[in-house]
Amino acid sequence: MVPYLIGGVAAWGAVVGGLYLLQEEMIFPRAVARTPLYPLPPRSERIELVNPEGFRLVGNLVRARGPSRGLVLGFPGNAWNADDCTTFLAARLWDFDIAVFHYRGYAPSEGEPSEKALFADAEFLFDTLTFGLAPERTYAFGASLGSGVAAWLASRRPLAGLVLVTPFDSLEAIARARYPFAPVRWLLKHPFRSDRYLADRDIPVAVIAAGEDRVVPRRHTEALLRVLVRPVLVRTIPGASHSGIYDTPEIDELLRHALAALEQATSLRAAAE
Repeated sequence: MVPYLIGGVAAWGAVVGGLYLLQEEMIFPRAVARTPLYPLPPRSERIELVNPEGFRLVGNLVRARGPSRGLVLGFPGNAWNADDCTTFLAARLWDFDIAVFHYRGYAPSEGEPSEKALFADAEFLFDTLTFGLAPERTYAFGASLGSGVAAWLASRRPLAGLVLVTPFDSLEAIARARYPFAPVRWLLKHPFRSDRYLADRDIPVAVIAAGEDRVVPRRHTEALLRVLVRPVLVRTIPGASHSGIYDTPEIDELLRHALAALEQATSLRAAAE
């Protein structure tokens, strides 16, 4: 009996230890996002900035066609190349300025990715770009893991609104559900607690979910919705998968509706004040 018990504990320890050691590769699969699949828009500008820690961050700026309705900072999913995210947003939000940067550690940006690093860089990019471009309003678009970065930024900087696609309450909650046998709270170094960042935060938020999401189960999006103070648009695209949502015809119209809803909410509040 004792040998079996010892063997079971050893096996459990090996699995849990493997999860701990592999979490960076699982959360930040940089190799998958290394190569863009689509060309950048012809009018895109390549931007290179050096953050306060001395790491070079590389991204793209696409100026609006005609008068700009504001700046949209894009934070892609963990396996989405920032160039492709730029192309996706610029093709649909053509009357906004679009800025998307490769996360720290995602080539060609330098350094190593982490929750702390992505959060610090988001604040740095907001400060730098809003100072240089002086937009009337700045919004954040966050997809999957990027929704956690956008949520953090909303808790630290005066964003006019958020568009979150397939967002979650926390990466920690997803990991606890997926690995119930592991002490996730003590092992996870990058919890991405969007529920904490947005709780009691009076900011308009638009949420777009995928009806057949196997990466972010619906209950984790619903848990986030429960803490939002001002959800101005909540839509689910039936039949869409976590990554396939961006290929659906509905996403184009919903993104436009989402930004319009954020603008309206911001204008109404300004008028009331």
